Amino acid sequence: MAEIFKDPRKKAYLNPEGSDRPLRSPLPAATLEAARHYRLGRFREKLRAHDCAGILLYDPVNIRYALDVTNMQVWTAHNAVRYALVLTEGPVVMFEFKGAHHLCDGRPLIDEVRQATGWIYMSAGDRAPERVKIWADEIADLVRAHGGGNGRLAVDKLEPMGLWALEEAGITVVEGQELTERARAIKSAEEIDLMRWTVRVCEAAMARMYEASLPGKTEQEIWAELHYENARSGGEWMETRLLTCGPRTNPWYSECGDFVCREGEMIAFDTDMIGPYGYCADLSRSWTCGHTKMSNRQRGLYETAVSQIEHNLALLKAGLSFAEFNEKSWRIPEKHRPYRYTLAGHGVGMADEWPAVLLHVDFEKAYDGHFEAGMVFCVESLIAEEGSESIKLETQVLITETGAERLDSFPWEEV
Repeated sequence: MAEIFKDPRKKAYLNPEGSDRPLRSPLPAATLEAARHYRLGRFREKLRAHDCAGILLYDPVNIRYALDVTNMQVWTAHNAVRYALVLTEGPVVMFEFKGAHHLCDGRPLIDEVRQATGWIYMSAGDRAPERVKIWADEIADLVRAHGGGNGRLAVDKLEPMGLWALEEAGITVVEGQELTERARAIKSAEEIDLMRWTVRVCEAAMARMYEASLPGKTEQEIWAELHYENARSGGEWMETRLLTCGPRTNPWYSECGDFVCREGEMIAFDTDMIGPYGYCADLSRSWTCGHTKMSNRQRGLYETAVSQIEHNLALLKAGLSFAEFNEKSWRIPEKHRPYRYTLAGHGVGMADEWPAVLLHVDFEKAYDGHFEAGMVFCVESLIAEEGSESIKLETQVLITETGAERLDSFPWEEV
């Protein structure tokens, strides 16, 4: 790429060995191993608190969290053909589809690998009722063998036919989303180290995006730089395609396309990047195409967005309730409200997660809770007005007893 880094602070985020080389994690194997044991322990801690004999996992993010085994996660998120059973006081059984059992090799937290029984219509067709009974009986037998008489089984997500089959097999199904979300919310020190590395890869990708943000480039060409750095540096996938330019930034949530960016137009994006080790780097930035000086209107919107981020960031600390945060949070001016982001912020780990804290305008629909040490939280801002472009900013922070520590440091624009 041409040397167009008008802001040398951003160039520093490229791989110092050269932008033609991927980043390689410096973390020792012991860090990942400690994180794995901690995560499985978190699930079992919550299972005991909820008096469950175990949990049946279909969500590939939950399977990754508990067992650190992957298998076409995006595809299996909408094709329920693999699952895991974590027994509270018993073994961990991974059910993989045929031909994929070797993916569990070397995973010390998995006690047994079994053949998965697929019963969704795609794989079972009109034999689904027969297959789902076989599936439910096998799960029920394991719960009876290791549950100590406890027939309560938490489930993170399940099609109705599976729920009915488990109930017919004598299992009491317990809603498992609260259990998994609360477990994942508190990170260990090792998890934070893994997340810092994902953020490092994401920031190298953002430096590539900055370098590519030139007149004549399409939104998709710029967005591809994020994919490229993530993939070659050991990352996994993107949860969204949120990069737009100029008039397409407002309203927000348009996905990137073949729109050709023009000099001086605002480019705004949200990474939503599932990176190395399966952790999410959820960062947002906005800058002008060609890195021109912002217009007065762009500058005013940008300064407003930074004010929102900095005000709300300064409030965060362990023990602060969501209601207290709301009462003290930055107030969005009336002219920006129709274009607002409904969240002031949200949790993040291996994906976006609990809690989701609504903006003050929408807080009457919010739920109770408080910030805890060890949470990782994304502070959000989306600022626009009638006829303007949007400014999207977001930073990712670790909640501590005394405040919030930013995990990202990719600089804001100088305005």
